[in-house]
Amino acid sequence: MKKVLLVEDDLVLQNLINEYLEEYNYLCSAFSNPIDALESFKKKPDDFTIAILDLGLPLMDGFDLFKKLKEIKNIPILISTARDDIGNKIYGFELGTDDYLSKPYEPRELILRVEAILKRYNKADFLKIHDLSIDLNSSNIFLSDVEIEFTKVEKEIFLLFVNNLNKIISREDIAKETSLNDDTKNRTIDTHISNIRFKIDDNSKEPKYIKSIWGIGYKFFYDN
Repeated sequence: MKKVLLVEDDLVLQNLINEYLEEYNYLCSAFSNPIDALESFKKKPDDFTIAILDLGLPLMDGFDLFKKLKEIKNIPILISTARDDIGNKIYGFELGTDDYLSKPYEPRELILRVEAILKRYNKADFLKIHDLSIDLNSSNIFLSDVEIEFTKVEKEIFLLFVNNLNKIISREDIAKETSLNDDTKNRTIDTHISNIRFKIDDNSKEPKYIKSIWGIGYKFFYDN
């Protein structure tokens, strides 16, 4: 069953949304206090499928809660609020909200919006490799849901590996298929690989992802 983190301080509306979600087979964990919601999310972020946030909350603004949740896990979030001005909507989408629903609205519309968000997330847009996930649309790479800050060349090399899982890639191919020069020295390529390993928490002596193939190059292996 899909679990919803609902943060809404209007208890009448909270109960209404809660009941409606349960009718559509969603398990709802509802909070009026954003601090309590954040603490619950910190303990078991993987328990939640989606979050629905009000913005006008006590103790913490909804946008601040939004950012704190995203720091913990890249969970889909729908903003449900009476703030219907264009400035707040733009800011919400700039932060990365998946949808913005202005109050008042029919509960059925909320369900349809939630289902549309989850349908997008459930498409095969992410490739999961152990603790790594790759957004196949944006090519952003995440380690345990935290985006990795690769340099341009590092990302090119990493994606070359991902597109050739379990295949040996020579240093010559790495230079040819990325923005490196064809005459790039092996030592330079090895340095880039070392930086990538560090950023994806891989150990060259006991590799989980990138295996050195002596005298040839590297192989990014994945045993599924």
